[in-house]
Amino acid sequence: MADYYTPPSDKIFEEIKEKSIEIWKTYDDSYGYATEKTDRIKDLKNIQDNGMTMVAMFDSENQVKLANTLSDEAKMAIRDRMIAGGTPPQYITF
Repeated sequence: MADYYTPPSDKIFEEIKEKSIEIWKTYDDSYGYATEKTDRIKDLKNIQDNGMTMVAMFDSENQVKLANTLSDEAKMAIRDRMIAGGTPPQYITF
């Protein structure tokens, strides 16, 4: 099981990044909120807990959306880190 702060593989990190940006791009950007999120995500490197930072940017409803777009491998990587970080199982949608 991975530690919360251990970065996932580059492949999984890029998958989370790509799918997170796709979800943010579906939202109204009248006030620049979605652009702010996508710009922040684009700048992230695969170090420490940056993969989990992208996940944490979403509320629970959007975490479900994200989970539904990810590979089983990516979902397991996120789930392992959430468990290691102390997230109660009922709040883990991955």
